[in-house]
Amino acid sequence: MTSVNISRDSLCRPFERCSRFLPCLSDPARRSALGLKVALVMLHLIYPGLIFLFDGGLIEKTKKEPWYTAIYLTLYVVTLIQYFVTSGSSPGFVVDAMRTVNESNTIFRKASGISKQPAPSKTGSVVVTVERNQLGRSLLGNNATSWTKLVMDLYPPGTSVRSLTCSYCNVEQPPRSKHCHDCDKCVLQFDHHCVWLGTCIGVGNHCKFWWKDAIVILLLVTLSIIIIFLLLLLIFHSYLVLTNQTTYELVRRRRIPYLRGVPERVYPFSKGACRNLYEFCCVRSSNYRMEPFPTAQQLEEKSRPYTCCDVVTCRCC
Repeated sequence: MTSVNISRDSLCRPFERCSRFLPCLSDPARRSALGLKVALVMLHLIYPGLIFLFDGGLIEKTKKEPWYTAIYLTLYVVTLIQYFVTSGSSPGFVVDAMRTVNESNTIFRKASGISKQPAPSKTGSVVVTVERNQLGRSLLGNNATSWTKLVMDLYPPGTSVRSLTCSYCNVEQPPRSKHCHDCDKCVLQFDHHCVWLGTCIGVGNHCKFWWKDAIVILLLVTLSIIIIFLLLLLIFHSYLVLTNQTTYELVRRRRIPYLRGVPERVYPFSKGACRNLYEFCCVRSSNYRMEPFPTAQQLEEKSRPYTCCDVVTCRCC
């Protein structure tokens, strides 16, 4: 019995040493995601290797036309870079946004206690973006608020705190947030959990995920089945971008409390196709961007049918 325990200890020691240098190996979810990433990289290396192994004419062609291989390697490297950048980026967790708000409020209180003068600019900056009529507002100011009040201001009046509190994280969820059971965290503007990337897709990395599909389509142009799948995925997410929706909002619209009373063809968070596309791709804002739910008057304006005059004035844009 003692020899069995000694053998087990000798087997566990190397694993413990590896866990110290690579903490991700101690987490089953992160270990599974790491294994998947390694498998995908090996697949991209094995696939062209088999082609060159069984196709001698391709080797001769690459010697005569080296640009052919150069283009493939360039797209391959770009795809890998985009893949790891997207998989390693934060989707925008609610708990991180709440921590940022609390830290900002703590700095504001300390600055207010020391002097009645406004806090110096070096104490903080706009980290969490709350979209209003302007692009955002600073959390460090005369109206510094707690996380609960900040979230409640984003919902229509009369909304109960219990209805927007996550039963798993025990934090108040801003509009468009959802708890991910794979990451075990609430994500701002949750779209879906991508098993291929090993992370959630949310406000912080949705744009990177979108461009990743376009690059992969260029790289896998010879694989027709994958091209069709990725093309449909790109079209689907393009539709979501142009209407400022997430997959979760589209699929579970009737189950989301604050969207139940909104007509089917009305997109409450849309600002017009052109502006949605511009803010999604070009506007650099915080990963913790939060959007308030539109008022009843704004919803009524969005539900009004388009007329010829609206098309001329580009109301839909």
